[in-house]
Amino acid sequence: MGDVEDPDLYAAQPLYEWEHSEEGQWIMKNAVETPEWHRHADPFNYGYQFAITAKLKEQDYTHWLIKWKKLST
Repeated sequence: MGDVEDPDLYAAQPLYEWEHSEEGQWIMKNAVETPEWHRHADPFNYGYQFAITAKLKEQDYTHWLIKWKKLST
C-alpha cells in the first residue's frame, strides 16, 4: 500500500475480505489464539505493509501449508 493519510482505513476492506474468505474462515476457526493484523512501514516503497499472524497447532499448520501456501517462484 502506498503512502496514504489513513492506512488502516485503506486496509480495512482487504482485511475484511480475507477474514470472510475460505482461508480466513479456516484460520479464524482453527487458530489457538485470536489472529492479529500488524502494520509495518515499507521503506522501499514509501508506504505500508500489512500482515496477519495466527498461532496454529502443528497439524493445523501442516494442513494450511498444503492447502493455501503459495509456492514462491
